[in-house]
Amino acid sequence: MPSPNSITTAQLSRLIGTPNCPTIVDICIDEDFVADPRFIPSAIRHPFKKIADLAPNLAGKKVVVVCQKGIKLSQGAAALLRSLGVECEYLEGGNFAWRDAGEPLVPAAKIPDRTIDGHTVWVTRHRPKIDRIACPWLIRRFVDPSAQFLFVSPSEVAGVAERFGATPFDVEDVFWSHRGDQCTFDAMVDEFELKTEALLRLANIVRAADTNRHDLAPEAAGLMAASLGLSRMYRDDLQQLDAGIALYDSFYRWARDAFDEGHDWPASRTT
Repeated sequence: MPSPNSITTAQLSRLIGTPNCPTIVDICIDEDFVADPRFIPSAIRHPFKKIADLAPNLAGKKVVVVCQKGIKLSQGAAALLRSLGVECEYLEGGNFAWRDAGEPLVPAAKIPDRTIDGHTVWVTRHRPKIDRIACPWLIRRFVDPSAQFLFVSPSEVAGVAERFGATPFDVEDVFWSHRGDQCTFDAMVDEFELKTEALLRLANIVRAADTNRHDLAPEAAGLMAASLGLSRMYRDDLQQLDAGIALYDSFYRWARDAFDEGHDWPASRTT
């Protein structure tokens, strides 16, 4: 009989990539992590012996703790957090169950170094349109929910990256950028090993809109129109990013759950 304080791989998979995703805390011991240094998308790593230290920052949030097999470490950590007032579950079967189900795992080596506060920092050109909103959405939803984004003048991206320890993206001559006919979003989906059907479907639309090849996906025209509209609505790039995150949330849910659904008028009538 399932535990009332557990969550299954299938249940967690449906939440990842959405605004309702819980905070996922990976508490695998170092030996287990070294054997397979990958994360469930959006997970953060924390020593299980110091799990109580996270309680103040987790207050009011839904949390899932994960260990290798979903046995003593995650069940004990989840119980401890619950005793401290945190709404917490553990993942049944742990990372092994997630892996065996064929769910995506993000290579730890591909995630940039985090600051002392625990988040990654990224920098790109100001006045974002498509790729520079799509990529932050992907990072926030599947890699680092606390990621910080800096939008600066194109000529200053390299200097800001060096001085502030930020990772540059969607500019020329950097790792996280266009590759051939692929855009930066494609590169991130590939490098972070997030090649789910939904994200590949979304990547096709982003590429079509970002490279002005609307023949690749009819939805690209809508994404471009919405993106250009947002760029006119907001002078502040971070406010535009917040609005853009909601836009990509909707496109992702379409790509995952509604891509084969149509709409017509008059509506069909049931008798």
